Amino acid sequence: MLKQLLAFFTALSFSTAFAAVDVNQASEAELDGIKGVGPATSRLIVAERKKSEFKSWADFIGRIKGLGDKSAAKLSTQGLTVGGAAYGADMVDAKPIQK
Repeated sequence: MLKQLLAFFTALSFSTAFAAVDVNQASEAELDGIKGVGPATSRLIVAERKKSEFKSWADFIGRIKGLGDKSAAKLSTQGLTVGGAAYGADMVDAKPIQK
């Protein structure tokens, strides 16, 4: 019985540690649960999402005041995703076109 309880709580802790929160689907409360996202930022994310969904991390960073690459990377490690993608997954190192 003790082994079963230990296995249950271990599985439960892993499931919550890796639970992704997508900015296009999460409630304000779910966004507040991400370390580094406070109530004001949660409200801003939801308000911007009502205008139109976030298409990428670049779109998300551009529309959320005070959010940059460093904070986006930190939020992503906390489980935040944009369209199911972690930060960096949809970022492209594009070089400028030479004319």
